[in-house]
Amino acid sequence: MYKYLFNLKSIFHLFNVVIICLYLFPGSLLGCFYYSDCGKQPTLVGDPSIPFNHVIAFASLSIVGILAYKHKLKFVLFYLLIISIFLEVFHILIPNRGYEFTDLVANAIGVLLAYIIFKIYDVSKIFFS
Repeated sequence: MYKYLFNLKSIFHLFNVVIICLYLFPGSLLGCFYYSDCGKQPTLVGDPSIPFNHVIAFASLSIVGILAYKHKLKFVLFYLLIISIFLEVFHILIPNRGYEFTDLVANAIGVLLAYIIFKIYDVSKIFFS
């Protein structure tokens, strides 16, 4: 049981569920917990007008996904980019949420950043092992 709960694929699937719930909640689920105000979005880093939260969330999700499914790298990257686009565009339909192009770009940057980190790490293993 513990082996199943703590393998990377399970963590990736759980992380997906959490991200999807956070994105599809009308308002800010994290704001509800941190500030008792579902209309206020917590900012993890820096200026709230720059969507670092999105970069961090999708880079984290992508790193776990890439490590869990590195034998299916193209599929995982395609899935991550599609889910990042879908979740942001879906904000058009969700009450108290709004579509923002900068958030969409930040989601994609998070995915690409994780891929770049993975490639650098993968290449460095070859040269420095």
